Amino acid sequence: MVGLTVTHRRYVPYSHAHYAGNLVDGAYSLAAFGDVATEMCIRTDGDEGLFASYSDVQFKAPVRAGDIIEIEARLVRAGTRSREMEFEVRVVGRGAPARGESAADLLDPPVVATTARGVVVVPPPAPTA
Repeated sequence: MVGLTVTHRRYVPYSHAHYAGNLVDGAYSLAAFGDVATEMCIRTDGDEGLFASYSDVQFKAPVRAGDIIEIEARLVRAGTRSREMEFEVRVVGRGAPARGESAADLLDPPVVATTARGVVVVPPPAPTA
């Protein structure tokens, strides 16, 4: 289990722009971390699990409406009921309004926007007869 990764990609809609310059608030990345953590728990334990804590959250670059982001969770520790993960949001595509209203580019390399560590808990294993 340790080392397993789960990756999602999504387009950031303009309805999520919260600040000038079409910036999206940091809670958007945290919600995305919750989504990949849920899939991780389903894969490892057959249960969605519950988030217990975040630590070391770092906002390193902006996420903007119109971005394509990639969200990754990597399982770094598995306890009896806890699962510790490292998370990363990478911007892999971004609008290029200087070239036109709907112009966009893929970014190579992607821009790391947000990182964190988190712990989720899962139910105890069912007793065996």
